[in-house]
Amino acid sequence: MASYMRPVHCIHVFLKPARSTPNHANSRTLERTVENGMALCLSGGGYRAMLFHVGAVWRLHETGFLSQLKRVSSVSGGSITAGVLALNWERIAAGDRTELEKTFIEPLREMASTTIDVGSILRGLALPGRVSDKVTAAFAKHLFGKATLQDLPGDPVFVINATNVQSGALWRFRKAYMGDYLVGEIVNPEVSIAKAVTASSAFPPFLSPVQLDLDSSAFTLGSGSFLHNESYTKKVILTDGGVYDNLGLETVWKRYSTVLVSDGGGKMASEGAPASDWARHSRRVLDLVDNQVRALRKRQLIASYKAAPSDAIHRDGTYWGIRSDISNYGAPDALPCPHARTMALAETPTRLAAMSGELQQRLINWGYAVCDAALRRHVNNNLPPPAGFPYLRAGV
Repeated sequence: MASYMRPVHCIHVFLKPARSTPNHANSRTLERTVENGMALCLSGGGYRAMLFHVGAVWRLHETGFLSQLKRVSSVSGGSITAGVLALNWERIAAGDRTELEKTFIEPLREMASTTIDVGSILRGLALPGRVSDKVTAAFAKHLFGKATLQDLPGDPVFVINATNVQSGALWRFRKAYMGDYLVGEIVNPEVSIAKAVTASSAFPPFLSPVQLDLDSSAFTLGSGSFLHNESYTKKVILTDGGVYDNLGLETVWKRYSTVLVSDGGGKMASEGAPASDWARHSRRVLDLVDNQVRALRKRQLIASYKAAPSDAIHRDGTYWGIRSDISNYGAPDALPCPHARTMALAETPTRLAAMSGELQQRLINWGYAVCDAALRRHVNNNLPPPAGFPYLRAGV
């Protein structure tokens, strides 16, 4: 049994307990009861985050923690990783490294060798249909085929998160239902996984929005709040889940006692002379919003780790990030990851653009190594260290 340890190197912030959330009509949408169990969050960050999370999942699989998960919550680039993990869950969780590589790692590396953002934008501008439709088609072609949310496993629960532009709330895609607490929910949705992942990763302005054309009568009566009407239930407009919660933390922190967070997100660089034209200025402001959302969510998480066990906000678990310094974890025999090298990986652009095989290997190695250090320092200090990087020659 894992020996849980409280993390260090944290920041204090005051938070209201999860139970203070307003009492909405549907208990599944609210999910406010904290229960024993371990859950994993996979952040946004394009292909960079997608591959960083591959390394983390690889180490979680080796340590046995992957099969213990009760929930996987994802946004944006993390949802690409989560979608492939979910679709192949039974074979991955019960299989060996060969099965993990065949059904999970290899498909995602092939995806990372394919550029879909620029081509989708250009086709969306030149041809009928939305840019998001082109992205959905690419995800279906390369990863998900015709699979729908009903092809997700029942256990663990996978939650693919997007942001509802109309309501401003988090829109959740999962096997049991989809929706948000203001508009309502549709039970057992048949939406494709490719569509859900597209919505989750539809970073504005170019890849957003994603439109769901729905039957208003499909919504469960009483499942929503004051926005449960046809203005919101016939046509749902979605954007990147990271606009609301770039760590995918919302649906996990409120529900489970042990929270693992893999953060492959970037950080906005300072600019002494930011551009003033509307396009680049708008992008800069979007980056500001994204940066602030991530910072607030991270503070919420770290505060919950540091809280006393008797405090309602207390959670066990650990956080690892693409910008972390592995030496700060203090894990014995951590894999060699010079901070200058890993910070260079963190600067990989947030794109859905093809990257070299060597860069793919380094990002996977880094996710693997820092996840290992975090687990051995803050979750179970009796775990043996890994023999080496998954890709020995690549390093970080």
